[in-house]
Amino acid sequence: MSNKMSRRKFLKVVAGSGVLGFGVMASGCKGKPSGGDGWVSSQYEGKGNFPVNLKGRVAISATNPSIERDDEKCILCGQCVDACKNVMGVYGNYPLPLKQEIACVGCGQCVMQCPSGAITEKSHVRKVLDALDDDTKHVVVQTAPATKVSLGEEFGMPQGTSVGKKMAGALKAAGFDSVFDTCFAADLTIMEEASEFVHRLTKKKDEIPHLTSCCPGWVKYCEYFYPELMHNLSTCKSPQNMLGATIKSFYADKMGINPSNIVNVSIMPCTAKKFEVGREELEVDGQQDMDYVLTTRELAVLLKHKGIDLNTVAEAEYDSVLGESTGAGRIFGATGGVTEAAVRTAYYLATGSNPPADLLDWKPVRGMQSVKEAVASIPGVGAVNIAVCHGLENARQLLDGIKATGSSKWQFIEFMACPGGCIGGGGQPKSMDAVEAKKKRIEAIYKEDTGATKRCSHDNAEIQSIYKDFFGKPLSEKAEKYLHTTFVNRHDRLFD
Repeated sequence: MSNKMSRRKFLKVVAGSGVLGFGVMASGCKGKPSGGDGWVSSQYEGKGNFPVNLKGRVAISATNPSIERDDEKCILCGQCVDACKNVMGVYGNYPLPLKQEIACVGCGQCVMQCPSGAITEKSHVRKVLDALDDDTKHVVVQTAPATKVSLGEEFGMPQGTSVGKKMAGALKAAGFDSVFDTCFAADLTIMEEASEFVHRLTKKKDEIPHLTSCCPGWVKYCEYFYPELMHNLSTCKSPQNMLGATIKSFYADKMGINPSNIVNVSIMPCTAKKFEVGREELEVDGQQDMDYVLTTRELAVLLKHKGIDLNTVAEAEYDSVLGESTGAGRIFGATGGVTEAAVRTAYYLATGSNPPADLLDWKPVRGMQSVKEAVASIPGVGAVNIAVCHGLENARQLLDGIKATGSSKWQFIEFMACPGGCIGGGGQPKSMDAVEAKKKRIEAIYKEDTGATKRCSHDNAEIQSIYKDFFGKPLSEKAEKYLHTTFVNRHDRLFD
């Protein structure tokens, strides 16, 4: 039977579809599945075939704080569905109709896959520019480790180029009053989380396995689909919000600034961070830890708007007090990095000695394997079984296995929503070869760790000072107030 369409039927279809509909039908390749590695996905590499099947799209609420869609650009190719369903395990993982809200963890992987630019992050650029122009505001910015090895791509630099000092110089040139390093807060997170983990191992075994909580996409996923495991989540805030809370308390007091006049901005590889800054659980004394989030791509837009070229801008150091970091803080940007950093300091807390060389270059937790397993032998604690998981569909399969057996063979599990961890976040520069881009960024992060003078979070002098001068010790009452959080059962918003 012929697949050809009669002229009358063809004209009828075109007339009823409009320009957009015809454009959709005339593009694509039905010989390849939707999806692919890069932002111009493999579906669009070949010659188009007519008619192409329309594959639908994910639903995005108008109130979504992380992402938005321009309907005029959407070609119904199904790339967003593939990312949300097959990579993130969200789309289709719930009954219809939805009860209260559209399920979205804000990861932005649909943004990375969208070939027409219809789905984008919800921009904070104008709000940040307005804050910089407001003389009554003290605008502070922090930069995440994954952004330092990716921002250069937006200015024509090779993938994996480390631009931390250039980034600090560019942000100072843009008018930010203080420029801090989120890697400092990653070290702070490790001090709290490693202490929490050792405490759970020895005294609160009902909260084992210990699940990491620094990824907001993963946390929301857990709240949606596995609320029974929320008590296993680390109560530590993410590095972004730990630093935000510290800026509006310790730093504000030290500088004599009213916290209400501080605007906290972060540069993140992540669109889910835009959701995180609005969480009520992350307020202290009625004040948000953070105010605005710029993705790596948004920062490039802001710098270009101000005529700042990363290639020619002068380098600068991060500001002191909250700017020193160790290699452990820098590897947070790669899958397995949080685990490796935590084990280094957990070993120290349990033994009083720094970890052996093999735990400073811990190969079993590195790489792009979906789920990695490792065993850390810590004197006085014993063998600690660890899993590292990235990509929420992989997390779903792992957690369903734990639910089915009623137990976990691991004591510590790291979860990252995005493939590769933060270096593959939904706010990162888009690439024709996303796999190679992630590989280069990860290599750059580990190179920074290897070259660091200090590679364990507890060796950070500024971390030691802030505990002495402000927090007291990890898990103290003051640390609990500013550095820890609670979670919300969102299951009932989707399910009866």
